[in-house]
Amino acid sequence: MSKYANKKTRGAFIAAVFAMQGVGIIFAGHVSMSLSALFLHLFPVPGFATNPIESTQRQADWLWRIVLMLGALPAIVTYYWRMKMPETGRYTALIAGNAKQATTDMGKVLEVEIQTEPNKIEEFKNNNNYPLLSAEFFSRHGRHLIGTTSTWFLLDAFYRQNLTQKDIFLAVYLTSEANEINALREVSETSRAMFIIALLGTFPGYWFTVVFIEKLGRYLIQLIGFFMMSVFMLILGAKYEYLKGENHRLFVALYGLTFFFSNFGLNITTFVLPAELFSTRVRSTCHALSAAAGKAGAVVGAFGVRSFTLDGDTEQIRAALLFLVFTNLLGFFCTFLVMETKGRSLEEILGEDGNKGEGRGP
Repeated sequence: MSKYANKKTRGAFIAAVFAMQGVGIIFAGHVSMSLSALFLHLFPVPGFATNPIESTQRQADWLWRIVLMLGALPAIVTYYWRMKMPETGRYTALIAGNAKQATTDMGKVLEVEIQTEPNKIEEFKNNNNYPLLSAEFFSRHGRHLIGTTSTWFLLDAFYRQNLTQKDIFLAVYLTSEANEINALREVSETSRAMFIIALLGTFPGYWFTVVFIEKLGRYLIQLIGFFMMSVFMLILGAKYEYLKGENHRLFVALYGLTFFFSNFGLNITTFVLPAELFSTRVRSTCHALSAAAGKAGAVVGAFGVRSFTLDGDTEQIRAALLFLVFTNLLGFFCTFLVMETKGRSLEEILGEDGNKGEGRGP
């Protein structure tokens, strides 16, 4: 997407693609809630405290399997559409060396006639002919790669706060005690609680970013996101017992705001920036390295948060929330390793036009 969009709307276009994840989350919530409601209607049974055997009915086992299998359908459709997409023109021309095919593909996508300029392409290739992990690579991209990998790592470490949801939803009465309900009811209530958080926090955050990313810039939005998440998680951690016991609505609001600012901010900007900061020769690789760092962060965060929340102890949950404050603050400072890309063409950002100084600014 970054290679086809113009510099005035590139960030919004990439953000809009990523924001469709929010649409998927809302749709998935509807699927889970609808199916669990249907199963509850067809297979009514008492709660666990009344009848431990019947409450764990086998239909609940069918339910999660059906929901999981339905999740494969969008993936299949996406795979089909992806196979129909041509390779990007920059890669085809500059890396594969097929300028004619590049102009043909670009013309089809943009629906305009494009003329091949072999001299400019050769000049671009000469100015950017360096291997991955070379001294030239680190000179141009080393700082930015550390910035994108570290911030994505810390973002996904933060997202392991999902592991605290079973305790938080119960604390604010979004779900019932497990011994009061049956297995199907538990699926229904958990789906509803997650849907509420997504609808009021996650989903709006995605589209706020789409609207404001070209006004505020990626850099500032990411800083705001990390900072505000730190603030809200600090309040939740410091006042956990009070909020849980006496002010459930404020608890839900603060918890939802952490998701809002994770998406009106770093959840999208950590995806956008690697698509803009690296040259054509290494863009996909560096984006993949950044994303892989995020998955590593998810693993580390999962073990970290799980170690605090396994027993459901209030003090341990508070400690988990404060641990997430620390990861957010680290992400805030790691953001200073990347640069603002708003309003600049990829060539201006990267120095692929021969001006190597352009791509190295803060």
